Amino acid sequence: MTGVDAAAIPLSLYLHFPWCVAKCPYCDFNSHGLRGAVPEDAYIAALIRDLDFELLQPESRPIQSIFMGGGTPSLFSGRAIASVLEAFAKRLSFAPDIEITLEANPGTVDAGYFRDYRTAGVNRLSIGVQSLNDAMLKRLGRIHGHDDAVSAVRIARAAGFDNLNLDLMFALPEQTEAEAAADLREAIALGPEHLSYYQLTLEPNTEFAARPPKLPDDDAAWAMQLAGQALLAEHGYAQYEVSAYAQVGRQSRHNRNYWQFGDYLGIGAGAHGKRTFADRIERRARHKLPKTYQAAAGQAGALQEQRQVGAPELPFEFAMNALRLNEGFSPALFEARTGLARSEIGPRLAKLAARGLLEQDDAVILPTALGRAHLNTLISEFL
Repeated sequence: MTGVDAAAIPLSLYLHFPWCVAKCPYCDFNSHGLRGAVPEDAYIAALIRDLDFELLQPESRPIQSIFMGGGTPSLFSGRAIASVLEAFAKRLSFAPDIEITLEANPGTVDAGYFRDYRTAGVNRLSIGVQSLNDAMLKRLGRIHGHDDAVSAVRIARAAGFDNLNLDLMFALPEQTEAEAAADLREAIALGPEHLSYYQLTLEPNTEFAARPPKLPDDDAAWAMQLAGQALLAEHGYAQYEVSAYAQVGRQSRHNRNYWQFGDYLGIGAGAHGKRTFADRIERRARHKLPKTYQAAAGQAGALQEQRQVGAPELPFEFAMNALRLNEGFSPALFEARTGLARSEIGPRLAKLAARGLLEQDDAVILPTALGRAHLNTLISEFL
């Protein structure tokens, strides 16, 4: 790895909040059902200790975006969110136009919390609606209903949020194409600036994987996806990534940084991070169990994994992210983020172009429509 200007690579921050009211049967994220009260003060203190440990390797780059994910961050009060942002702002440089996103579950919405989040500096909310159909929500094991989801959007607007994402899934248990379309139309009618529209999949080590529900077949799921893409485009939501659609100027800056192989600090139970240095790219992952993480936070013992990304891995790691973007990537970006020459992947690019999966010229390398439909095949060529 040579020729990387680490200081020029954008840096983001991810904070993980691991608790939920209940674990959803389809969820494979690091989330844990809450038993008792949220341990706000203890967990915020652990996050601060964890950042201090991370900064033993000093960091001068400004933070471009912050994403607070989970779990359910909206279980934490506005006071708690404000305290962690204030503490982190003392230790890091925040860009003047920083994007700060917090994930919220409609079943945990509190109007006072939302106002306090906004006052604390959160300027983007991502609300996990998943469906607006009560029968579907029940099949998904969600703790909220249709009215809770609609109310969450209303409360967010009243609190002053003008940048909202809604998460919505399709190909739900026993869902018809008409039901999927109706769900999406109602979500669009709520007027979010951004929509994450993605297919429900059965992930290992989940309740749904152990006891699979009846899902629409592949043809039906594909029809739902195509119809959804057309409906979103009709209403001004441009697709820019596999499952991300946004109004003009409202793409997720945080997620774009992931997809463009930028850097990010990962703080919190189970959080993953990536940092580029002059001579290496390093990945770190924290312990997943909240008690284990909290006990070790601030020490090397909080790390479950720490490794350098070797040069042979870099083409795949880069492609796995950048080829998710409809716009693809420039050869210059590949070279700047990996330290490798374009010639390192030249034969693979030529092979994929010959198969009609990819287009390339001196300015851009991007998946074709066929390539986007077979993205896993496309990306696997970089292994």
